Amino acid sequence: MARVQTSERQHPSQRPASRHRLSRRGLARVVAALTAGAAVIAAAGLTVVNAGAQEAPAAAQAWDMVWSDEFNGANGSQPSTADWIYDIGHGYPGGPGNWGTGEIAAHTNNPANVSMDGNGNLEITALRDSAGQWTSARIETVRADFKPPSGGTLKVEGRLQLPQVTGEAALGYWPAFWSMGAPFRGNHWNWPGIGEIDFMENVNGLDWTFGTLHCGVAPGGPCNEFNGLAGQTYCGGSCHTGFHTYGMEWDESGPAGQLRWYVDGTLFHTIDEGDLPADTWAQMTDHAGYFLLLNLAIGGAFPDGVSGRTTPTAATVPGHSMLVDYVRVYTSGGGTGNPTDPPTTDDPTDPPGDGIDAYSPIQAEAFVDQSGTGTEGTADSGGGQNVAWVGNGDWLRFDDVDFGAQQPLDFVARVASGAGGGVSGLVEVRIDSRTSTPIGSFAIANTGGWQQWRTVPANVTAVTGVHDVYLTFTSGQPNDFVNVNWFHFRH
Repeated sequence: MARVQTSERQHPSQRPASRHRLSRRGLARVVAALTAGAAVIAAAGLTVVNAGAQEAPAAAQAWDMVWSDEFNGANGSQPSTADWIYDIGHGYPGGPGNWGTGEIAAHTNNPANVSMDGNGNLEITALRDSAGQWTSARIETVRADFKPPSGGTLKVEGRLQLPQVTGEAALGYWPAFWSMGAPFRGNHWNWPGIGEIDFMENVNGLDWTFGTLHCGVAPGGPCNEFNGLAGQTYCGGSCHTGFHTYGMEWDESGPAGQLRWYVDGTLFHTIDEGDLPADTWAQMTDHAGYFLLLNLAIGGAFPDGVSGRTTPTAATVPGHSMLVDYVRVYTSGGGTGNPTDPPTTDDPTDPPGDGIDAYSPIQAEAFVDQSGTGTEGTADSGGGQNVAWVGNGDWLRFDDVDFGAQQPLDFVARVASGAGGGVSGLVEVRIDSRTSTPIGSFAIANTGGWQQWRTVPANVTAVTGVHDVYLTFTSGQPNDFVNVNWFHFRH
């Protein structure tokens, strides 16, 4: 049986009494309806069982980016057809009607429904015309070979903002970021056996999102179809506030496979290969891989089942959008020769042993110099220590960090915060001087406790070669606001 978890477990704190931990959040509410992002039409009916958060299996992992779309086009421009397929109408030719989900909007390639906003985001917008007909958009990657390298791990990650609409006005809205097994192309009736992995689904403007696996046979079967095996998250408070990062890792590095779902770097759902019959796991993994999808549906079995009525209604307000900052695919470890792994060559300008590898985990407590911080034992996975008591004006220095000749796309840091209400700050990366202009930063506030860890990404500007790297910390309040366990860059 799949384990469904929330991410709210409070770890013991080793902090002095002057720091107050927040009380544990209550267990997530039970939602009584769910259906597949590509399931055949069915009445939704999922009971979600919640338990304490499971720790991630490793404290840090080095990733190689193998595919991405940053959606940095001009306002009104559209995703490239070299990377994306625009799904049109109410279903695949020869496939189930209404995309097999009961949704009612016709998908188009009209820029009014799907285009870049000029601010680094893809915007998928649901519209309703004067006759009451809805349109929206659904796109899927041209590539359908995303899977782990042999003996390695695949990571799919997207940063998205849900449509900013709630209540009666949101009834029927169904944004999703998900994937489908490659054999579905050309045979639109082999679901769910070929596998569907949903990274994020939300309906009706509610506070939560689901991550779900669909597999086996329908109805029933090992994945409880048409509902799937789902985990629920409130994104540390509400998934409806701002952007959140949704990720999934498919890990084949151990003796058995595992699927893991994350939100903002926090694990909330896990399915092990042993949770499923061997032939079920093989059917959904022993093929070319998966393609990725982004869509904003209107109406269908999932929003209908959750609301207890047919959606959308007359009160549903058109014109709201799902925003996508980026979609990225990474691999880690394993052998060579998998279609997901591009060929690599040694960088002659980046000889081995000449510094700290910018693209491998850098433990925060391994600083060369610092100001204002301390260290303590960490409850984060992997154990060891973390840097603690970090506030405004504090800094850490790491010497001879080697970026090589290829500039990084972003950096990620493993952070936690038990700061009080209204206390927040910036984690900044600076090169060669703690007073130089930051090349990247992200904001952090309370994560639920000083040992409630999240992995937070931030874009960075171009840098190559070997440099001293400073992490600096800036806040408008005097209070400590963050702990740091590790960080690294990605390219």
